[in-house]
Amino acid sequence: MAIRKSNTSPQTAAALKQILKRCSSFGKKNGFDHHQDLPYDVPKGHFAVYVGENRSRYIVPLSWLDHPEFQNLLQRAEEEYGFKHDMGITIPCEEVVFRSLAAVIR
Repeated sequence: MAIRKSNTSPQTAAALKQILKRCSSFGKKNGFDHHQDLPYDVPKGHFAVYVGENRSRYIVPLSWLDHPEFQNLLQRAEEEYGFKHDMGITIPCEEVVFRSLAAVIR
C-alpha cells in the first residue's frame, strides 16, 4: 500500500489534531464528557463539522482527512475562519455542495 503525502501544512495538521481531540468522542459515556462538556454522539473515529449558513452539523469519519477534496475544504476553512475557536470545524461551503462531496467520498 502506498502512502500519500498530505497537502496539509504542519501548522494546520497540529491545529486539526487539537480540534479533533475536542470534537471527537473517545470512550465517552452518558451524553457528555464532564471534563470538557463535549457531546457523546460522535462515535470513535469521527468528528463534527459545521456546514453552510445555518451551520448544520455533520459527523464525518477521520478517514476523510486523507481525501484531497476534503483537505481543500479544510484549507479554505482555515483561511476563512482559522482553527482557534471552541466549536468544531466550520466548513465554508453550501450544504448541497458538502452533501455532494460526501456522496463521492463515501
